[in-house]
Amino acid sequence: MVKKIFDSILGKGSQKSDEDYMELDLASYEGTSEGEPASMYVKIATIADLKDTPRVKDEVYNGNVVIVDIGRLKMDKITFERVLKDLRDVARDVNGDIIGLGDQKYVVITPMSVKVSREKIGGGL
Repeated sequence: MVKKIFDSILGKGSQKSDEDYMELDLASYEGTSEGEPASMYVKIATIADLKDTPRVKDEVYNGNVVIVDIGRLKMDKITFERVLKDLRDVARDVNGDIIGLGDQKYVVITPMSVKVSREKIGGGL
């Protein structure tokens, strides 16, 4: 029993196939509240090149939380490091926060007065 638990945590044991996962219809959970302005938005961005960073930086300076997909930058270590430095500088400038998620595939950047907790909620052991 304990071995099974450790094997599942460490990724050992049986390989998962597509049939092991349930398809979710996320569109049924999405809703819009048109006409209702907000003081802060959560924006989604992808950075594939250094030229994509100014728009992300502007969103953080405007007070929005930005979730950035930086997975495409993994191939170019120099550009990857430079983009991360720029994003860290923005978080520092606005007294916000920055954290990497998903094996550094995503980065969340927050504006002033929004901090990201490093404590995980749920998820098992």
